[in-house]
Amino acid sequence: MADHPPMATPSPQPDLTRNRLPTLFEVLSRRTLPPVDLFSFYIYMRDQQRSVDYLDFWLDVAQHMSLCRHYVRELRRSVMIGTPDLDKASSKRSSMILDSMGDLEPRVPGPSMYATEKEKNQDAQMSAFLREEAHESPLSGSQPARPSPQFSTPRDLTTESNSPGHTVSREDIRASAEKILYLFLLPGAEREITLPGSITQDVTVAIEEMGRDDPEVFDVAKDYVFQAMERDAFPGFLRMKALGNLIPPTLVMRLIVGLLAMFGAFWAAFILIFLDKTRATRCWLILPFTVGVYFLASYQYSLDPILALLGFSEYTSFNFSRIREPYIRKLLSKRALMVLGVTLLVDAALCVLFILVPGKRL
Repeated sequence: MADHPPMATPSPQPDLTRNRLPTLFEVLSRRTLPPVDLFSFYIYMRDQQRSVDYLDFWLDVAQHMSLCRHYVRELRRSVMIGTPDLDKASSKRSSMILDSMGDLEPRVPGPSMYATEKEKNQDAQMSAFLREEAHESPLSGSQPARPSPQFSTPRDLTTESNSPGHTVSREDIRASAEKILYLFLLPGAEREITLPGSITQDVTVAIEEMGRDDPEVFDVAKDYVFQAMERDAFPGFLRMKALGNLIPPTLVMRLIVGLLAMFGAFWAAFILIFLDKTRATRCWLILPFTVGVYFLASYQYSLDPILALLGFSEYTSFNFSRIREPYIRKLLSKRALMVLGVTLLVDAALCVLFILVPGKRL
């Protein structure tokens, strides 16, 4: 799609009073803040879950829904003010559907199970209108949309258009539906996602043989992908971001450093004991023991307590973002204090043991 400014869509406001973990729908609709925002979930799906194509499919279908709503809203407005610049509302049935639809307020698309009755009715009427319109004026010679390149960051859930003046044409809607089909669903597609064969077949027949491009074409597939992400990916995302602040590569590095530091600490401790060094000299053991215990505790709890208390969470290797979600900040602070307490207790026990034990020169 062309790089145009986004059309008028709602700007979801994060819920700063939420005193619980967010849901997947709240993350996808951009109602959360780092480290449980849409960007962080996208990075998690790309780097940890290795299934970012599913998230991209869901976002593209949501964007297709926004595109359709904007198109119908523009068309209804032009009909109501008596200047129908498009001939596609000429049939009496289509006009009646437009009149009965009511105002299509901009909203962030979501899975059908979360829509209100009013939203479901409006979406059904909108799809019925688009099917009626396509039946009356089928697009002739329409070419498949060229699939978009790989995305490395999540797209805004807004609609964009290739049409002049940022309006939406029927060709834009058709191209959007075909792009989703050819990019994600057809066998051998560039970013093919695994769906039940019946779902893929139904979508393919609806778009290629029936000429449909209304949002209902993708409803079953979109809901299936949403439930799959909610079941398979989202719990791990919450564990990593809401209960910890480090990513797996960093945890592995900390495990290695922690084990090496503990090996060095024990080796030095026994050497100093058997050389009968003074307790003052053996106090230097505090350094390797502290490093080792701290890094091993960070690995065990997937949490760097100092960074958590400072309000930072890691999203890629050595890149950190501020923890802005209030409930997550409070939860991580509590866990950080607990991890620090365990670290200090174990570190103190080891240091006291190897510093105060009597020395014996061999």
